Amino acid sequence: MPKSGKRKQAEVEQKPKSATKSAKISNGLKETAKDPYPNHPRPTAEECLSVRDDLLAFHGFPKEFAEYRKQRLISRDADGTRISEPSDLKESVLDGLVRTLLSQNTTEVNSQKAFACLKSAFPTWEDVLAAESTCIEDAIRCGGLARTKASCIKNLLRCLLEKKEKLCLEYLRDLSVDEIKAELSHYKGIGPKTVACVLMFQLQQDDFPVDTHVFEIAKAMGWVPVEADRNKTYLHLNQRIPNELKFDLNCLLFTHGKLCRKCIKKGGNQQGKESDDNSCPLLRYRM
Repeated sequence: MPKSGKRKQAEVEQKPKSATKSAKISNGLKETAKDPYPNHPRPTAEECLSVRDDLLAFHGFPKEFAEYRKQRLISRDADGTRISEPSDLKESVLDGLVRTLLSQNTTEVNSQKAFACLKSAFPTWEDVLAAESTCIEDAIRCGGLARTKASCIKNLLRCLLEKKEKLCLEYLRDLSVDEIKAELSHYKGIGPKTVACVLMFQLQQDDFPVDTHVFEIAKAMGWVPVEADRNKTYLHLNQRIPNELKFDLNCLLFTHGKLCRKCIKKGGNQQGKESDDNSCPLLRYRM
């Protein structure tokens, strides 16, 4: 998982727009997954493109996600189709998955520290699996929910070793999105948002994680019905948002949600120069 601030709710349980470009984007919508709100017409492809462009002009692309964006670009052709795996990956899929688990219900600083402490105390995943749970808890305590997260990590490693006879998830790179979701859903404590993050960041797949920030902004803009929960919002947005816009739009909405007090219900402790700026670019989209 990349540096990702307060992506809340632990899952350890759960440019100018042209008609040509808009038509191309519309054709990229996924057809397979079930949309819980098939009669809810938003967001449109044009709206997604407009929001992406407005946020990009307002924030620039977030530096914390720049390396992942670079990896996606070098592994795709001019039309955005995946043609290869990046050759300069610095993080394994398993590393990314555990990093994502540790990021739940804590701050970016604390989750990074927890992962660094875990790797320092146990250099290999074999070392983690062999360790006592209490020792793992001590290593990751700064990230919060130490007992729950340690149990989830141990269970993941134990089941992975039993299933694949080695502690490695690189085989997921050869599977389809649906197959990856099915594989990871077998592991207790790994919920939809964690899977979506691994798909988008470590596996360079077209998916759209819905964290607290993205969820609240989507509801405020009327992209989902008022009664929608996070899981249904995830299913709906993954149907409505064009694949080629998902990565940039997700990173930008997440970043904007951290900074703009107008777009979040609870102010929180994070503030940036945009926090006191009256020119929130999303105000014109809000219901």
